[in-house]
Amino acid sequence: MARRIETLFLAGLSGRLEALLEEPENGDPREAAVVCHPHPQFGGTMHNKVVYRLARGLRKAGCVVLRFNYRGVNLSEGEYDDGIGETDDARVALRELESRYPGLPLLAAGFSFGARVALRLASQEASIGRVIAAGFPTRIAERDFAYQVRVPKYFIHSTHDEFGPRPALQEFFSSLPEPKSLEWIEAGDHFFRDALDAFEAAVEKIGMSR
Repeated sequence: MARRIETLFLAGLSGRLEALLEEPENGDPREAAVVCHPHPQFGGTMHNKVVYRLARGLRKAGCVVLRFNYRGVNLSEGEYDDGIGETDDARVALRELESRYPGLPLLAAGFSFGARVALRLASQEASIGRVIAAGFPTRIAERDFAYQVRVPKYFIHSTHDEFGPRPALQEFFSSLPEPKSLEWIEAGDHFFRDALDAFEAAVEKIGMSR
């Protein structure tokens, strides 16, 4: 079990946001991570299996992790706001981590739609030192924000991602500024089918690389 698990509500701009804070099992946190979930209009929540593995991999690497539900998801108040309001929600989570763990390095991570939110947040917040983007959906054309992120960017992607086909993701990744890295996971689909253990191990490795 994690040394500390706390369910809480954050004061979002559109009402309260449901959240879950988890500290690492061993030792004091060495980094603080905001983890963003997939698209809320397609069933995405902070309990998505890939998001859970993303959070657990970071926790194993010594991160304190704050997951949250965007506005309008489960117990979070408000309505979907096309990624803009959801980025504001992630900013609220980031501020919570900054308040609770002053001085710790900050990381933004997300899966699918959440990868877009994490990168957009990092393009706006100079305090974020690293970004993990898992399953970035290349089929959404708007991505100018990603080119503004100059901190290390770690992409983790399924070899059979139907929302980010390999050639499209590779082209997008190649166009991004350094520093960056890309790890392909041999998996059955966007959700890392049959490869969640490998995905989690990749996340832990990134977490340990600081």
